[in-house]
Amino acid sequence: MQKLNIKKFIAIGLASTVLVGCDAATNDSATETETGNVDESGNVAVSEMRVETTSDVTEAVSEIDDAVVSVINKQRVTTQDPWGLYGGQGEAELEEEEQLQQVGTGSGAVYKVDGDTAYVFTNNHVIEGSDAIDVLLKDGTRIEAQVVGADVWTDLAVLSISSENITKVAEFGDSESLVVGEPAIALGSPLGTNFASSVTSGIVSGLGRTVPVDTNGDSEYDWEMTAIQTDAAINPGNSGGPLVNVAGQVVGINSMKISTSTVEGMGFAIPSNDAVDIINELEQNGEVVRPVLGVGMVDLATVSAAQQDSILGLPEDVSGGVVIAQVTPDSAAAEAGLQENDVIVSFNGTDITSGVQLRQQIYDTEIGDEVEVEYYRDGTLESTTITMRTSDENL
Repeated sequence: MQKLNIKKFIAIGLASTVLVGCDAATNDSATETETGNVDESGNVAVSEMRVETTSDVTEAVSEIDDAVVSVINKQRVTTQDPWGLYGGQGEAELEEEEQLQQVGTGSGAVYKVDGDTAYVFTNNHVIEGSDAIDVLLKDGTRIEAQVVGADVWTDLAVLSISSENITKVAEFGDSESLVVGEPAIALGSPLGTNFASSVTSGIVSGLGRTVPVDTNGDSEYDWEMTAIQTDAAINPGNSGGPLVNVAGQVVGINSMKISTSTVEGMGFAIPSNDAVDIINELEQNGEVVRPVLGVGMVDLATVSAAQQDSILGLPEDVSGGVVIAQVTPDSAAAEAGLQENDVIVSFNGTDITSGVQLRQQIYDTEIGDEVEVEYYRDGTLESTTITMRTSDENL
């Protein structure tokens, strides 16, 4: 910020002259005061001092700014025209037609150009439910986009657009090398395209944060995201945009913030090292192929003590686990002999206390892995080996 140094000049002239040969003495005094930065006419003027504005932040922004885009979610809505298609002729008729309307806006960045195609990363929740998607470049060019792939669990999506007007591509940095306290810069379109190309800055407030996520909107957490915490301002519309380091490299993809009246400056970004693997798989396969156990789950903590005793027959010292509510036929769980009302307490050597934790452990395995599972059946601790594989059934 330019700071104007105001100098105050006070000139006081006091002269008392005795003129020899005159009958009388004359005193001539004058006072002149000038304050502020004024020109020769006494009008306030703009300072000619120039401030060096280049900083780590401005240099980082210049490296990536042209690659940052707005992502516009459009959906079909039914509109009614009481005057008919042409209007004003004959009786008024109620006509219905479907139109595409903008229902939400997020952010993203171009990360790759391959011939005539450019690829954009964003959040899955930015494009979820869309019937069409537009991408708005920094120069105002609006381009139709296609969804290459999306993943609800990591909240990532990849879009493709024409590369004709692309002049800059974002570069991914190493999120594993981040240090708490180093500068962090968020770019995107907070509150929509009217504020596109906005920049906020802060620091990396924390690393490896575990943030509970509700992926299906049922007000219950069903996933835990490992994220970078930052105090750089992240507002609605920033979702999917890049969080960059002072080199202008993408070290995170802004995804969420804690928004309550008592919390300020707690935003979260998906680490770049996690995002790159998902982005590559989405680009290649259109989806992330994960192992599926094939069971319906209920957290043991939600089952009453009476039911734990009468139905599950659990020992009193068992305080955590996941109750199998149903087993999908021909699934990996069914092949391993798991049954309804079994209580899983260990998966692949990790103690299990909740469905969220079990789901994460399942997704950390590879297709074809053989995993040992410990569970209680009618109060007796048993174990089985499950061969992980894919399934059309969702957890």
